Amino acid sequence: MLPEQGHLLRIFIGESDKHEGKPLYEWIVKKAKESGLAGSTVLRGIEGFGAKSRIHSAKILDLSTDLPIIIEIVDELEKIENFLPIIDEAIPEGLATVEKVHVRFYRSKQK
Repeated sequence: MLPEQGHLLRIFIGESDKHEGKPLYEWIVKKAKESGLAGSTVLRGIEGFGAKSRIHSAKILDLSTDLPIIIEIVDELEKIENFLPIIDEAIPEGLATVEKVHVRFYRSKQK
């Protein structure tokens, strides 16, 4: 169960970012699961830029191998705050935000 008033952790990194020899987004999702968080979703952006102001794009003529990746995790604020130090050192470049969200439902299909 998730409380009605949850929080969203949104992490912005690059597709080519690595940690311990695997894609950083995969490592973060694994750590989120190990930490008992409610769930996570990885989104691949088609274009974006970050702190270095370099545009990464999925356009055919300018195909980037480092497209934007967003990892979203919704859970209680306390769990998110406990999770952030676990991943902090593994993210050399990126952005993390936490915002309040209203959880309407959180369920799985059970037989």
